[in-house]
Amino acid sequence: MVEPETFSFLADLAKNNRKVWMDEHRVAFDDARRNFTGIAMTLHDYADRFDPMVAEAKSKPKQSYTKLFQEPRDRVGRSLYRADVDVFANAGHPAEDFGYYLHIEPGKCYAGAALFQPSKAALARLRARLVDDQEERKEVLSDPEFKTMFPDGLMTRKELSVVPDGFSGDDPAAPYLKMVGLGCRKDIPDALLLDDDVIDLLIEIFRAARPLVSYFD
Repeated sequence: MVEPETFSFLADLAKNNRKVWMDEHRVAFDDARRNFTGIAMTLHDYADRFDPMVAEAKSKPKQSYTKLFQEPRDRVGRSLYRADVDVFANAGHPAEDFGYYLHIEPGKCYAGAALFQPSKAALARLRARLVDDQEERKEVLSDPEFKTMFPDGLMTRKELSVVPDGFSGDDPAAPYLKMVGLGCRKDIPDALLLDDDVIDLLIEIFRAARPLVSYFD
């Protein structure tokens, strides 16, 4: 699944986040990208075991993982590059549709289902769904299989300090409305991801997350 050289490349990139270094390690970069593409293909090949809609969707492996270069508007701090990657298994577009993912970052790998970096339109749809169907959301989050796999419930990578305009702070969905993108995650040790058999664990994680994906479809 994840090659040892890919972990090494991402770890080294985190310590040497400069264009000069990246240019000097172009071969390792290209090898890592081939690894990400291969993982995306594998997730799609096994999608019939966790979500038929993903299995039926057209596979676009080279468009199914986040890019390392950060556009200025998305940049965190002064880093030019991300030192982590999300590989997606989606029926739609990763910025428009909720779907499954594997996050690869040395020492901080995890998998689940999410829409972490939604477009403006996708974020509006996500928030509307949270408000319009609160009972189904509660059913999904209280499902025993979901709670066992994802005990922390919903999480985000970016959170507002207040509820966005147009929504009430008293709304039961308020904690989720503050989230700029959200999802669920299950931590996975790096060592497990080195083995191709980890696909069985990923399928188990994705199956548990499927009700959340269906909720936001």
